[in-house]
Amino acid sequence: MKGQAFNPYLPEYEYIPDGEPYVFGDRVYVYGSHDRFGAPMFCMNDYVCWSAPTDDLSDWRYEGVIYRKNQDPKNRLGVRLLFAPDITRGSDGRYYLYYAFDFMGIMGVAVSDSPTGPFEFYGHVQYADGTVWGRKKGDSFPFDPGIFVDDDGRIYLYSGFYTPVPGIVTGLRSLEFKGGYVLELESDMKTIRTPEKLLFPKEGPDSFKGHEFFEASSMRKYNGKYYFVYSSRHNHELCYAVSDSPVEGFRFGGTLVSNGDLFLNGNEDESHASNYIGNTHGGLLHLNGKYYIFYHRHTNRSSYARQACAEELVMDENGMFRQAEMTSCGLNGGPLRGIGTYPARIACNLWSKDGTGRYDCKNPKKVFADHPYFTQDKKDGDESARQYIANMRDGAVTGFKYFEIQHLKYISVDINGKAKGTIYISTDRDFEKIIANIEIDINGGRKEMGDVICRLKSGTYPLYFKFHGSGMFDFFSFELGRESLRNPA
Repeated sequence: MKGQAFNPYLPEYEYIPDGEPYVFGDRVYVYGSHDRFGAPMFCMNDYVCWSAPTDDLSDWRYEGVIYRKNQDPKNRLGVRLLFAPDITRGSDGRYYLYYAFDFMGIMGVAVSDSPTGPFEFYGHVQYADGTVWGRKKGDSFPFDPGIFVDDDGRIYLYSGFYTPVPGIVTGLRSLEFKGGYVLELESDMKTIRTPEKLLFPKEGPDSFKGHEFFEASSMRKYNGKYYFVYSSRHNHELCYAVSDSPVEGFRFGGTLVSNGDLFLNGNEDESHASNYIGNTHGGLLHLNGKYYIFYHRHTNRSSYARQACAEELVMDENGMFRQAEMTSCGLNGGPLRGIGTYPARIACNLWSKDGTGRYDCKNPKKVFADHPYFTQDKKDGDESARQYIANMRDGAVTGFKYFEIQHLKYISVDINGKAKGTIYISTDRDFEKIIANIEIDINGGRKEMGDVICRLKSGTYPLYFKFHGSGMFDFFSFELGRESLRNPA
C-alpha cells in the first residue's frame, strides 16, 4: 500500500531548497542546493540527490552525495559554496550538472553516466578562446543556471541575478546585473556558441511590472510552448512567462506559488502572510497527466534552513496556470486521510498573534522571538532528529490543508512545555466556527492531551489550531479518531 505524501516531502532532517525535478526512466529525481540546519549561510553542504518512483511520490529514496564542492579545481579548499544547480541529459546520453559557486561569478559543469552520479568535474562555461564566462568585462553575472535542451538538440543556458555583487567577491570584475539572460552552448555542453542576450530585464518597459525578474531561472517545454520559471523581486514567489520561442517573445503568465500564499485571494501584506517568508526557487514537473511546482519553505527563524515542498497546479485550456496554495498534501494526489496521527511539521500555515514576516530581515531570531517556528531536536544530518513547531504562545495559529473527514469525533495533541489555556480547533482561519476545544495545563514535560469530542460532517476541510492562554509549548503532533483514542487519565 502506498503511503501518503506530505509537505515537506523529504524526511524531516533534510534541507533541500531550490529543487529542480526531472523524470529519468521510471523515477523522479530532485536536484537542489543543500542547506545545513543551524548554519550561518546558505547551502553549506554538498549536493545530494533524492528520487521516487513515478507512480509513488510518497516513497523518496536517498541517492547519496553526488558532487562535492571541492571537486572543482577552483575550489580545492572547499571554501566557496554550491548554490542552486540544474541538470540535463546530453546527446551522448550522459548527465550534465550545472552550478554556480555562491557569488564568485563563474559557472561549473560536472558530468556522470548516471542521474545519481557520482559526478566528476567537466569544466567551466567558457568562450571559444577558453576564457571563463564571467571573467570578461561586461559579462553578465553567472548565477542560478537553468539548462535546457530543445527538441532540435540546441542547448540553452539561462542565468541572472537582480542585486549587484561587490567586485571584491567576483574578483574585481565589472559584471552586468540587468536581469535574466540566455545564451546558447555548443554540443560539448560548456562552450558558448552565441552571445548572451538579456531576455528578462529587471526594470523598464519590457520587465514584468510588479513581478520583475530576480533570480532562479528554470525552463520547461509543454505542448510546443516554452515555460520560464523564475523568482521575482518579491523573493517569496515563483512566477512564470510563456513564449513560442526559447530566446524571445515571453509574456508574463502569473504567480505559480508563494511560500506565504501572498497574491492569493488578493493578499499582498507580507506581515500577514500564511507563513513566514523568504526566498524561493524551483521548477515544473509534468507527470502522469498532472503538473506540479516545486519550491521551498523556511524554518528555524532563518533563511538558511529551507525544506523542499511541492504543489499540484491546474493548467487551463489556454496553457496557463492558476496560482497554487500551500498545502500539507501537495504530492498526495488529494486530501490526507481524516484519521490517524500527523506530525505538526507538515503545517502549511503558521503565524503569531502579530502576524508573520520575512526571515531575511536583520536578526530574525530577535525580531521573531515571540513567534512560533519550525525547528528540530538534534544537529544537522542526524537521521533521528525530529522536527516540530516550537514556541506556541498566546494567539499563535498553525494550519493544515487538507483532510478528507469521515465521522471525525475525537482530536488530541502531543505537546511539551509550560502553558495553561485552550487550544481551539477550527475549519476556517478566522475561527468563526470552533469544532473542538482542548484545555491544557502543563508544567514541563511532554504530554498527549485532548481526546475531546469533535462534531464535523463528512467532507474536505483544513484544520487550524489556535492557542489562547499563558506560557509556551512545543507542538509535536495531533491525532484524529472516529472513536475515543484512549481512556481519560
